[in-house]
Formats: sequence, C-alpha cells, structure tokens
Amino acid sequence: MSTQETDLTGPACSQGLRSHTCGELRGGDVGSSVRLSGWIASHRDLGALVFIDLADRYGITQVSFDESVPPELLAAAQALKPESVIQVTGVVRPRPDGRANAARPTGEVELLASGLELLGPSATPPFSRDADDVSDELRLRYRYLDLRRPKPRATMALRHKLLLAIRNAMDARGFLEIETPVLTKATPEGARDYLVPSRVHPGKFFALPQSPQIFKQILMVAGMDRYFQIVKCFRDEDLRADRQPEFTQLDLELSFADEETVIALVSEVMREATAAAHPGREPELPMPRMTWAHAMERYGNDKPDTRFEVLLSDVTELVAGSEFGVFRSAVEAGGRVRVLAAPGGASLSRKQITNFEAVAKEQGAKGMAWAKIAEGESGPVLEGGISKFMSEAEVSGLLEATGAGPGDCLFFAADSFNTSAASLAAVRLALGRKLELIDRERFNFVWIVEFPMFDRDEQTGALSPAHHPFCRPAESVPGQLQSDPASVIARSYDLVLNGYELGSGSVRIHDTATQLSVFKALGLSDQLIEERFGFVLDCFKYGAPPHAGFAVGMDRFVMLMAGEESIREVIAFPKTAQAACLMTGAPTSIPDEQLAEASVSVRLPTAAAGEPAQDATEQDDEQGASA
Repeated sequence: MSTQETDLTGPACSQGLRSHTCGELRGGDVGSSVRLSGWIASHRDLGALVFIDLADRYGITQVSFDESVPPELLAAAQALKPESVIQVTGVVRPRPDGRANAARPTGEVELLASGLELLGPSATPPFSRDADDVSDELRLRYRYLDLRRPKPRATMALRHKLLLAIRNAMDARGFLEIETPVLTKATPEGARDYLVPSRVHPGKFFALPQSPQIFKQILMVAGMDRYFQIVKCFRDEDLRADRQPEFTQLDLELSFADEETVIALVSEVMREATAAAHPGREPELPMPRMTWAHAMERYGNDKPDTRFEVLLSDVTELVAGSEFGVFRSAVEAGGRVRVLAAPGGASLSRKQITNFEAVAKEQGAKGMAWAKIAEGESGPVLEGGISKFMSEAEVSGLLEATGAGPGDCLFFAADSFNTSAASLAAVRLALGRKLELIDRERFNFVWIVEFPMFDRDEQTGALSPAHHPFCRPAESVPGQLQSDPASVIARSYDLVLNGYELGSGSVRIHDTATQLSVFKALGLSDQLIEERFGFVLDCFKYGAPPHAGFAVGMDRFVMLMAGEESIREVIAFPKTAQAACLMTGAPTSIPDEQLAEASVSVRLPTAAAGEPAQDATEQDDEQGASA
C-alpha cells in the first residue's frame, strides 16, 4: 500500500461540529441529512452553480450549491476562498449520470448544501494543494499547509501505523516501555552534544541524549529485564538526506541475552512492522547475514544494498606489476586496487563515464580508471580507457574476477583500503540507479556482523569506537584488547535495509574490568573515565546481568516504507540542511537577561583568513567531544 493509496475513512462523528468525516459518505448514505466540517481544497464558481471539494484528514467530499439554494447562501459560497475552514449542512444525493469520480471513495455522491458557516477564513495560500513545483523552502516555511496535501498526510498516517505495530509487537513479547531522561550528562558517543546550561548550577551543562545507551544498560542492572521506548535523540552533526539533528529511534535492551536473541527478536518485529505497512511484502525469516569484512570487500561499505548484484573485486595482487603506473604505485604504497563490472556499461558515453568518475572523487578518490569489454577475434578484449596498459594475463584475470563479458565496462579504484572501497561503493550505487538495476519494490534486509571493535584514523592512527565504547569485545586471544586492540572483533551487529543502516546493537560490557580495558584502549585517562563514566562503573559493582540491545532509526525505517528519498518527508516538522526550522525561525538569539540568568555569555568565533565565519551554533565544546 503506497502512502497515496491509504484509505482513511475515519471514525463515525456523531457529535460536535460534524456528523461524518469528509471521507465517510457512500451510496448508502443517499437521502441522509449530514453536517461536514473541513478545509476548502478546491473552489469552482460556475455562476449559478458552485462546487467545493471539502477535505479533512480522512478524504474529500464534493459539496454543491445550485439554483435550488437561497440566493444569499449561493452568494456566501461564491465568496469563499481556498483553504478556509467551513461547516456545511445538507442532504446526500447521487452525483448526476456520468459525473461520478471512481478514483475517490466518496465519488459516487455529493452533498447538496442547505447551510453554511465560515469557521476559519484563509488568506490566499502561497501554493495550492495540487501544485507539483513547490520548493522545499516554501514547503517547510508553510509546513502546516504542506501537511494538508494528500501525500504528506498519508505519510504521517503510515508513520503512526508503523509505530503502533512496533509497540504492539514489543508489548506482546513482554517488554516494558520506560522513559529515560532528556536532560542528562555529556558523554562521548561519536557526535557533538546539544548542550543545555543549568541556571541552578552556574557554569555547568546538561546534554540532550544522543541515545539512552547508558540508562538502558542501568535499567538492566535494575532488573527491568526487557525495556523499550520510542524515543527522541539529538546529535549536533552535519546533516544529509537521511539525518536530522533530532530523530526518533526504537530503543530496546534485554537481560540474559546474546546476539542470537536480539537478532531473532528484531527480525520478527521488523517483519511484523513491514507487514503492517505493506502486506505481502514482508521479509522471510531468518534474515540473511553478512560479515563486515565481506560487505567491505564485495560492496565497498558496511551498509550494502543487496537489491542488485554488481560486486567489487580486489585485484591488487593481479595488477601489482602492471604497466599502468597508478595501479603499481597504489600497491607499493600499501593500498588496494578494486574493480567492478557495469553490466551493459560498454554503451556508456565518455561524458557519462566522467560523471561516474566525479562520484568517485566525491569520496576522496584521485580519479577512476576504466575499460570497456568488446568481442575480439579470439575472445573478449578491453577497449578504451586503460586497455592499452593491460596484459593478456591481466585481462583474463579481470574477466574471471568480475564475471564480466562483452558489452560490459570495468571501473577501477586504486587507493587506500577505505578510499578505494568508498569510491567504488558510491559508483556502484550510481550505476545501479543509472542502469536501472535496482528493484525498487523489494525490501532487502541483511544483518552485518563481526565488526571491528575500533576504527583507526588513517592520518593520526588514533583509535575510536566503531560503534560505542560499551560493546563487548569478542577476544579470540586472552589479553588481545591490551596487546592488539585494532584486531579485536566486537560482538556488535547492524541491520541494513536497501543500502541504509536501519539500526545497530551489540552485546554489552557488564563488568568493570572489561569496561576499563576498553576505555584504556581508547586512550582515556583515569580522571576522564571517572568524570564521565564513574557512575556506570559503580553500578556494575552491584550485580550486573549479561545483556544486549539494539536501536532502530525510525525516521529511516518510515522513509523506506514510504518510498521517500529523505527523512524530512516523514517527519512532521523537520529541520533544513542548516539545522534550522523555517516555520518557527529556530534557532534564535536569546536576550541578554536570559543568558545572564543561566550564567552564559556568547562569543562568536572569528573567521580565519580566507575562511567564512562559523555560526555560533557550530562551536565545539569539550563536553561534546568524542573519545
């Protein structure tokens, strides 16, 4: 069921300012006297005849004023403006022969008006409900008008349906919905915190939670056993199509659980939620799994879109002695050479290939080599691009590694492990869209497992948590966390849907010694550990059970279920890419007296030479820095 096809007839309304909703009347209501209230979606004045499409959340009913109504009523109907709120009384009658609207649930009837009351007049709206060329800026500035349109309105209903299905699924499995604090302590979780100054404690700050991570673990120590909530979280980070500064997640935690427990549970809940939105398109169980290493090698990232099977191949050893200097230099520098085959890509123009190269460069690549495959006299041969540098043995090896053949095109990335993977991963997705290789009707869930415990910065060599510092390590060798932390695998797992990270979780650390070892591996001092996490370590001393958990990004999930490209489309009042609300004008300056009450002063950053000045909201704070 698409968001535009959702049938919302609404509840029977026998009291108040309406007897029925605008999506409720049918042929069986002919002859009934009814009272409707709603917005004027369209207004057609034909002189002696006025037609109004009256709309509410549930649908649209046509209201007619003809020559049978009193002249003053007809005049009042003629004077109405679009988007005004009115109440209409009248009698339901069939539409004239040939005038029924089969595309509308109420389309076989209309309301012949006998009474009219203007409840809320409207100024001329900046755009009409059926306009297709409305800018995002205008839509967000007048979001209350945008939400009256059928598609956004249906998306909000779909979001409700998904959240309700998830709540029901969690309740049926014995979970308690428990709220955790919104004003909390700043702890490093990978992004900047949003800070809230404390008036009562001058110079000190609360942080808005990036997740309820610590509190939900403490709830397990408290014996709550199975916890969940659908919760708002906040991260002060750069925005993109699938990120917002405030977002909603399904958060859950279980005591006496391991990876298998959580993966099975979340798979079932996601299946039930998908079925609620799209009956018949729910995934089969068990959902497929893939190791992090395999995802990186074959898809180029840890959130693979498995709806099409164009895969990366590592050909570093094959081309280590290549005549093509770019390949040879990358191998000598310890990098990787990767290749993917675009099916039917030999038909791509040079300009199109240049566009794909630009996609690779956006991910840090210095360039992208290519070669087309044609049918030669004695078999497939390479043409164009770097073909003249490739030996027969290399051509044979490339064809074997990729499974490519005549009519295809090879794209290469030669760079560091991360850059070569990221650049071809982006090209892979761009090819999938351009060549229409992606089945957009499929919901492909896949679990990614066996993540590294830590990420290492390629420039500084410093370690940071791949997920967060509370993941339990899967030490294959005693003492590995101390001797070789970069090689440690975490007991963590991600759920990916159609190339988007839908959620992430892990088995947690529940003992002080292991938690301290992880903090030490991250280079945290004893003082910093005590300041930021002393209360967590303290609670572990009083009987902490083994536990594990997960969190699902609900905005992304709704976005994918609704077939949208941006989470802004599935949030009632989203922010812009500059983290601003165009409707309210937030963020705003605060009066000096209010700042003084909170013992806060504002110091705007000074721009360095040649650099634009930053907004005050972009200042770093030590309390928001990651470990």
